[in-house]
Amino acid sequence: MSLYRRLHEQQGNGSSPVANRRDPVLDDLRQKIHHHLIDELGPVLYDKRLTEDDLRRRVHEQLQNALAQERSPLSAADKAQLIQDVSDDILGYGPIDRLLRDEEITEVMVNGPNMVFVERGGKVEKTTASFVDETHLRRIIDKIVGQVGRRIDEAQPLCDARLPDGSRVNAVIHPLAIGGPFLTIRKFSKDPYQIDDLIRFGTLNAASARFLQGMVVGKLNIIISGGTGTGKTTALNVMSSFIPPDERIVTVEDAKELQLNQEHVLALEARPPNIEGKGQITIRDLVKNSLRMRPDRIVVGECRSGEALDMLQAMNTGHDGSLTTVHANNPRDTLARLETLVLMAGFDLPVRAIREQMASAIDCIVQLTRLRDGTRRITHITEIQGMEGDVITMQDIFLFDFGMGVDEHGRFRGHLKATGVRPKFAEKLADQGIRLGPEVFQPEQFAKRAAGAW
Repeated sequence: MSLYRRLHEQQGNGSSPVANRRDPVLDDLRQKIHHHLIDELGPVLYDKRLTEDDLRRRVHEQLQNALAQERSPLSAADKAQLIQDVSDDILGYGPIDRLLRDEEITEVMVNGPNMVFVERGGKVEKTTASFVDETHLRRIIDKIVGQVGRRIDEAQPLCDARLPDGSRVNAVIHPLAIGGPFLTIRKFSKDPYQIDDLIRFGTLNAASARFLQGMVVGKLNIIISGGTGTGKTTALNVMSSFIPPDERIVTVEDAKELQLNQEHVLALEARPPNIEGKGQITIRDLVKNSLRMRPDRIVVGECRSGEALDMLQAMNTGHDGSLTTVHANNPRDTLARLETLVLMAGFDLPVRAIREQMASAIDCIVQLTRLRDGTRRITHITEIQGMEGDVITMQDIFLFDFGMGVDEHGRFRGHLKATGVRPKFAEKLADQGIRLGPEVFQPEQFAKRAAGAW
């Protein structure tokens, strides 16, 4: 049995105190060969004229030559694993490279060099992957951050970045990360999810999907709300795909994540301050600037500060059909959160004026929740109807049915159901030629009966 195989079996059981130890001889050899390749290949690694296959072939050739010169007694399995590890370090992202290539994994969480967790099927599990030490992990973080022109150091120990495929990255290093560095990667699908995928996952059903499409095409202003990891950005991406291709779309994000297929898309990305603390461009700056770019639609990745005020004003001044996301636990909390974010803009506005702005600007809230079984579901599609006194009135159009219980696997049987209420803005949609039949809004039992009559 090879040394690498024994090591991975030890890591797999997790019960031994040596479960996360690595072999120091192999690690030293890996480091030595790594530095040898950097010296030998040098600028070739960054030559954009080389295809990925050519670069990989040249790295493997140099690796074989370097190993041939080593006198260390290595089995064939150890050599193969050593080649894989070094090539992952040079061409990819080290020990987590294979996790990032695994399509079943949706999130990779590195809690220091010896603890790597992943999210698979909505559940978090520990993996056998580990880094040599903090320096090894830090080198991979620097590589990721440097690819998008960001920086991370003791002066700025927090960083949001992205991988070339759009996956979102957050890194925290010393002195903030005790026992770190910490690295969290929210993976994005190579092929962006479409509405059919969300229906297949059970996030929503065909009737509510048709309703969402009608709202987007009909240029209603929609807020997508939910907690962390509930699928807000995925839902925003899918709903943005309904925007007609002849409209000019401006997207504003902290780190670019949206993957729109329309041709007329202008993507803006915020910029952090430089090493002198200057040059920062915030989401709010970009939202203001987007108004001067003649947009038909403004799509903001997330409102988390004073940009909420500018977004509401844009919705109220002719930029109908705008979309954004907000962190909140339910539709009523979404309005309270937006109220707080507007006050963060620094203006001493009366609460009633803020609420009137929200009631006038927002047409609908789509609420996402990650349920106990790990699935991400739309639980509310709620219309904003107006003001009654100082209170914004709301009406649920679709609700998730929790009353159906769970199956033997602990998965919720329920799904999104119409409440039977026809929204006030249905007439506005009808005026634009978007007719949603009564079957869309009928409770499930009546909808089935109507379908049978047809």
